[in-house]
Amino acid sequence: MADQRALDEVVRFTSDLIRIDTTNRGGGDCRERPAAEYAAARLAEAGLEPTLLERTKGRTNVVARIEGTDPSADALLVHGHLDVVPAEAADWSVHPFSGEVRDGVVWGRGAVDMKNMDAMILAVVRDWARNGVRPRRDMVIAFTADEEASAEDGSGFLADKHAALFEGCTEGIGESGAFTFHDGGGREIYPIAAGERGTAWLRLTARGRAGHGSKVNGENAVTRLAAAITRIGAYEWPLRLTPTVRAALSELAALYGIRTGLDDVDALLDKLGPAAELVEATVRNSANPTMLDAGYKINVIPGEAVAFVDGRYLPGGEDEFRATLDRLTGPDVEWEYHHREVALQAPVDSRTYARMRAAVEEFASEGHVVPYCMSGGTDAKQFSRLGITGYGFAPLKLPEGFDYQALFHGVDERVPVEALHFGVRVLDRFLRTA
Repeated sequence: MADQRALDEVVRFTSDLIRIDTTNRGGGDCRERPAAEYAAARLAEAGLEPTLLERTKGRTNVVARIEGTDPSADALLVHGHLDVVPAEAADWSVHPFSGEVRDGVVWGRGAVDMKNMDAMILAVVRDWARNGVRPRRDMVIAFTADEEASAEDGSGFLADKHAALFEGCTEGIGESGAFTFHDGGGREIYPIAAGERGTAWLRLTARGRAGHGSKVNGENAVTRLAAAITRIGAYEWPLRLTPTVRAALSELAALYGIRTGLDDVDALLDKLGPAAELVEATVRNSANPTMLDAGYKINVIPGEAVAFVDGRYLPGGEDEFRATLDRLTGPDVEWEYHHREVALQAPVDSRTYARMRAAVEEFASEGHVVPYCMSGGTDAKQFSRLGITGYGFAPLKLPEGFDYQALFHGVDERVPVEALHFGVRVLDRFLRTA
């Protein structure tokens, strides 16, 4: 089991990494290198030989390999990203890049997304070095840039240009999984991610006849775009259950003693109460209009209007998504992918999933582990290009009332010290037995 020094280090590393401002504003406006150098130095102190890699100056990734005891075993990728989303200091109770530790809580941007997991990985690796521990499988450790934008400078770059560093990796673990979900009725649920919806960020363009704002215009680009956006926003996507979501619903129904079958999903979700939150965003595709851009003067009808839509599709659901968007946009509006990434699905009957479940249950015996599909996406999408099956496993034991999901990209992001200690213990146990 991880020693006391590892528990102390995970808190210090989380705080130190938060203090390194790696805000990713998109469009290349980020510099992860100081955080990458910090992580690389901690790995080097543990006897590893980390490699620093950049596609763009300052957008730095770190990769290192730990040799396992069984050369015939497939390797496991353990990854976390170094960048964070922006934070407006005036909105926070503490400065978002202070890394302050107060009343048993570490505060700052990245505390849950995901410098906490980066720190857990570093603490476990260093604990192994001190105690002479080697895993069964080779472990490839990767800290990436640019996850909060396109990943072109991060996992996408690594997968496309440095695939050899991940030789032998068949599975990987990353963010968003094995955290405590309190259902309000005394149960603690630990969802482990075994799937992700695909990313379909769309650009819609309507063209029409430019003219004077005082004239009748039946070819108004703004009107055409508004009509399409309204149809998209109002559309009710049909239910589609993937194997991961079916497994999640079945296990939750069993946990609550609900006999409603999967042929009436809406009724089942109603009976699950707060626990429905774990699956309700992943039982269908979605498309949410988010940005509009048209015109330059109030009395001028523009010849073009543009909108952006955040679309997400289930594994196996992209063809339906595309056909539906063709229908909803209609003949007067064109759409194209602004950014696209694949949907993912991982088996929940695998040895690796079983080992993750066992590790959580060892340190949270009162907890109930269930699989779930993430509504968004992670670096696992890019690493899937290398044939790596991805799971979300960044364990945290959280107190009741701690709204973990709301802190992702939210104000006053923070993580309890005890949650970090739990994470190190669980991660250590899983990686030793994986």
